Amino acid sequence: MQVIAQHIDFTALAALVDAFIKRSDGRQGGRPAYPTEVMVRILVLKRLYNLSDEQMEYQLLDRMSYQRFCLLQDSMNVPDRNTIWRFGERIGVDGATALLQGVDEQLHRHGYIARGGQAIDATLVPAPRQHISKDDRRKLDEGQQPQWSDAKRRQKDTDATHTKKHGKRYFGYKLSVSVDHKHGFIRGVATGTASEHDGHHFDEVLDQRNTGKEVNADRAYPSAQRKEMLAALGLKDGIQRKAQKGKPLSECQQRRNQRIAKRRAKVEHVFAGIRHMGGKFVRSIGQARATATMTMMAACYNLKRLASFLENGVDPFFKSGTSKRQERLQSVKA
Repeated sequence: MQVIAQHIDFTALAALVDAFIKRSDGRQGGRPAYPTEVMVRILVLKRLYNLSDEQMEYQLLDRMSYQRFCLLQDSMNVPDRNTIWRFGERIGVDGATALLQGVDEQLHRHGYIARGGQAIDATLVPAPRQHISKDDRRKLDEGQQPQWSDAKRRQKDTDATHTKKHGKRYFGYKLSVSVDHKHGFIRGVATGTASEHDGHHFDEVLDQRNTGKEVNADRAYPSAQRKEMLAALGLKDGIQRKAQKGKPLSECQQRRNQRIAKRRAKVEHVFAGIRHMGGKFVRSIGQARATATMTMMAACYNLKRLASFLENGVDPFFKSGTSKRQERLQSVKA
């Protein structure tokens, strides 16, 4: 936590968020708003540990480390759950996207540009399952609105969808990303619902700024149109081939898929990192809020990884990297 506080410029991130929120001039009275930087730090902690608003309020009251990180160690009060929720609602998808772009700017400032090619993939992000009757579900499928009260409608997520993968059923959303091979940062983000095909957001997350030309993806992504598009953009097709009915893959194609699997594993490491940040799960209702949450997942993953790189002195331009620990060992030997 303190490593992140030391290496990340939260003042710059707060300045980006300020463009999306309106502040009262104080003439109507009331308690002054907390500084934007304080609230941005709270949102980052909340996402790093996947805490609810209530849990975040409790941790701010209970832990000095949380108070120091959020610049509240000398404050008489801390933001309550409603304040945290309202701030997240105010910045919305645009604010979360601005934070992701702000972290990306800091990556470039420290030299961690997208290099070595990229891997593209999608992962399921579960949401709370909805208990909707068959009659109401039928009406929703037909584009009609069930006879729900306003309070009930606010608690029903009618945007999330169902899907089945590896014999298990899922309900929720889908996060698509592109990850650079050199440093393992998320360079492109797109969101959708669970039932959408993995390749639906390929064009949206494709990072054309990457200095490497190879684009890797699994067997859910190949198509003749996509192959032509990559060739037109001057990019190398590194997408695994998929066997067709009655036409199995040749040995050459199988070996190619195995080579690609080793490279595209980089994106699986990213999904594992997000899962270790408290889990891939959204507690919100509706696709707009889910999109903001998943965008924050990507921003916080990059933010955490950047802080780790800077703390360990990972050189952005050399293959092996030079860490502070290696430098200390070299100085001792000298």
